[in-house]
Amino acid sequence: MAYFPFFVDLASRRGLVVGGGKTALGKVRRLLEFGPALTVIAPEVLDELTQTEGIQILRRPFRPEDIGEQFDFVIAATDDPELNRRISALCRQRRIPVNVVDTAEECSFLFPALVRRGPLVVGISTSGCSPTASRDLRDRIAALLPDQLGEILEWLGELRAVVREKVGDEAERREVYEALYLSAMEKGRILSPEETESLLPLKKEESSP
Repeated sequence: MAYFPFFVDLASRRGLVVGGGKTALGKVRRLLEFGPALTVIAPEVLDELTQTEGIQILRRPFRPEDIGEQFDFVIAATDDPELNRRISALCRQRRIPVNVVDTAEECSFLFPALVRRGPLVVGISTSGCSPTASRDLRDRIAALLPDQLGEILEWLGELRAVVREKVGDEAERREVYEALYLSAMEKGRILSPEETESLLPLKKEESSP
């Protein structure tokens, strides 16, 4: 069965990564872009992990009591399949979301292949059937997106308050949002103040009593 693609706010969420090798490093780097507080537990840890800001490192073996309510999610990224399975079982017992690297059946959530352009995040998953296909599709989608898309989306977000102030009708607001978006995408950049103003309706003056 396919996995449903929840999008979760990870800012200030607490995550545990068990493992200190290249796989753990890759997971940590992908997660840190989204703002969680991460703890890494492993007897041996790559220098790249120790040099990564924003994580806590505990250089010791994993203990069952490490899985507790202090963590919102867990990543099992060791090179010991049996240990990864034990971590998965502990998390499931305690209803803590868990990802086990390269073992979809032990996961309660998966890492998608990601395409990111500023606030835009596209996640691609084959529900564990083919990571190769996920990576290929990620690259194909990334090639279709304009380089300035992230900047355009942030600009559109900043304009929402302006449009709400100038346009009272909801249907008309949608038309303005669409016109701004399509014009920016056609030009491949954010619009100048003059170009933006030309797409905003003139504010109707209140009639005199």
